[in-house]
Amino acid sequence: MATPGIAAGAYARMAQIANPASAVNRTIGGGADKDQSFGAVLKDALAAVREAGASSDAKAQAMVTGANKANIVDVVTAVAETEAAVNTLVSVRDKVVAAYEQIMQMPI
Repeated sequence: MATPGIAAGAYARMAQIANPASAVNRTIGGGADKDQSFGAVLKDALAAVREAGASSDAKAQAMVTGANKANIVDVVTAVAETEAAVNTLVSVRDKVVAAYEQIMQMPI
C-alpha cells in the first residue's frame, strides 16, 4: 500500500527527471554540452545504467543480509528503475542497429 512518504518520494524523483538542468536530461542531450560527441553520450548513458544496477544490487543485499533496516519499497523501486533503464538502453541499441542496417542498404 502506498503511503504519503512513498508518494512524495515518487513526485520528487519525477520533478528531478522533468527538470531541464538535471543530469538525466544533460546526458540525453537536452542541455549544457552541445559539443559532446555521440560516443560520449552513450558512454555516459552506460555509466548511468551501470550505477543504477549497482545501487539496486547494494540495496537488495543490504535487505537480505539485514545489515541495516532496508525498506522493501526502496529495493523494489530501485530494481524497477534499473529494469526501466536497461529496457531503454536495449531499445536505443536496437534503433541504432536498425539505422546502421538501413545505411548499409543504401545505394552508393
